[in-house]
Amino acid sequence: MLDPEEKLEALDRLLTALAHPARRQILMAIHFRSGAMTAGEIAKRFSHAWPTTTRHLRLLEGAGLLTHEKMGRTRLYRLERSRLEVIKEWLAWFERSGAG
Repeated sequence: MLDPEEKLEALDRLLTALAHPARRQILMAIHFRSGAMTAGEIAKRFSHAWPTTTRHLRLLEGAGLLTHEKMGRTRLYRLERSRLEVIKEWLAWFERSGAG
């Protein structure tokens, strides 16, 4: 369980990762492909140069939204849906609030 300061740091990493449309599209593509795709499959779906794609993947991994496993020369990226709970919890504060 994260303490409040750790939750805020995690929230900041998540929101930073989700700020770029390409990263949101990568997450959606992986989600709709049963939660896992290879790096090559991800790269084929986007017109970015390979270094740009890997930069997006690293940022998503850094936020905890993706994990990967190496299978020979291939990397299989998996969506970590549970990491989105931090955002859900933060948004819930606004639903519970009677102000407004």
